[in-house]
Amino acid sequence: MEERVRACVNCHGQNGKGTNNVYFPRLAGKPAGYLYNQLLAFRDGRRKYAPMNYLLAYLPDDYLKKMAQYYADAREPFESFGPPTASEKILKQGQSLVVNGAPNRGIPACTTCHGPDLSGREPGIPGLVGLRPDYITAQIGAWRYGTRTSVEPDCMHLVAARMTEEDVAAAAAWLAAMPIPANTTPLKQSSVRLPLECGSQKP
Repeated sequence: MEERVRACVNCHGQNGKGTNNVYFPRLAGKPAGYLYNQLLAFRDGRRKYAPMNYLLAYLPDDYLKKMAQYYADAREPFESFGPPTASEKILKQGQSLVVNGAPNRGIPACTTCHGPDLSGREPGIPGLVGLRPDYITAQIGAWRYGTRTSVEPDCMHLVAARMTEEDVAAAAAWLAAMPIPANTTPLKQSSVRLPLECGSQKP
């Protein structure tokens, strides 16, 4: 498998631990289902990034599942990004959005879906720890404007579309600055009630 993923190392680091490039995320330890769905999205053109689209164009589903499981099983230490550059006011705003959401605007807390420690949830919700603010900002922006999509219900598009640019910057700043939890293993699938936007419960 190390030979199969050799092309991934330059951007995502050895064993998916990440690199200094702010726009390429860490892959190690994320749920296999999430990683597999993203590989499918790149292969099938639902996510647009030419190098990824090209590399995955002809790979079969079983091959992608094995790649996803390889990175899901990887356990690599998290990199420290150093002290946050955002102001205390922005960090507090971001923490409030991440932990409490903004119910008056239909924005659920990030912790609702991504877990109380933001380490993700099996089988398909990724952890948000250990990501750089520029990457988080870019991805939420892609969800907001529909350049990143998912199969229906596309809950991240619905939620991100309700966020202002100030919301996005604040949430990204706090997520990047939050302490790494002691246990970063994604939660097992549970009966947690996700927001209505995610189509997991009836009104």
